[in-house]
Amino acid sequence: MPDFVITAPVTPTLPVEGTEAVFPVRRVYCIGRNYAAHTIEMGGDPNREPPFFFQKNPDNLDTSGQFPYPPKSSDVHHELEMLVALKSGGTNIPVERALDHVFGYAVCLDMTRRDLQGEAKDLRRPWEIGKAFERSAPCGPIVPASRIGHPDRGQVELKVNGTVRQEGDLDQMIWKVPEMISYLSDYFELAAGDVIMSGTPSGVAAVTRGDVLEGRIEHVGTLKVTVT
Repeated sequence: MPDFVITAPVTPTLPVEGTEAVFPVRRVYCIGRNYAAHTIEMGGDPNREPPFFFQKNPDNLDTSGQFPYPPKSSDVHHELEMLVALKSGGTNIPVERALDHVFGYAVCLDMTRRDLQGEAKDLRRPWEIGKAFERSAPCGPIVPASRIGHPDRGQVELKVNGTVRQEGDLDQMIWKVPEMISYLSDYFELAAGDVIMSGTPSGVAAVTRGDVLEGRIEHVGTLKVTVT
C-alpha cells in the first residue's frame, strides 16, 4: 500500500438494486439540452447539432433522499434524468457496440444553481459553479441492464409536491444512449465506473425548502428527494 500524505478520499459509490453490492463511480459526464422541448425552453435550437457535455464530480452523487438547498443561489432548478452506468470503456467505440459497455441505469436529478449558471453563460465561462456543487446529483439505485435490458422508450415524469412538473419520454432524446457513449469515447477514454447523465425533458423549474420531488422513469425506477 502507498504511504499517503493525507487520508485517501473515499471512492463514491451507488447502490445496485436487489444486492448488497455497490457501483464505484469514476467520472460523471452530463449532456446538455438533449430533449427538444427542454432545448427550446432554455432558448436553444432543437435541431440536431453536435452534442455538448459538462461534468459533475463523482462525490456530487447522493443517495440520501435529501437535497440541502445550496449557498450563493436563490434560483435552484430540478432536472430529472436517466443515469447510464458503464461497466467497461475505451476509445472510438462504435455506436453499434456502445451498449455492450453499459452495466445499468438509474433515476437521478441534475440540480442546478440556475442563476449562477446564467451568469457563467453570460460571461462565456464554464458551468461548474452552477452544476458541480455538493450533493447536486441525487440518485436512486442502479438497475442492471441484465434485468431490464436497455430502455430506449418509456415515460419520464417528475412531480413536485404531488403536481407534475416534468414530463417526457426516453424516445424524445435527441442523442440516444449509444450515440452519447460513442461520441464521448472519441474525446475521452471511457472506463468502468463512468456514468452519463442523459439529459432532461422540459418543465424544469425552481425548488424551495420543504419541496418533495418524486421522479419516475418507466422501466428504470423511482426517486424521492426532499429539499431541506
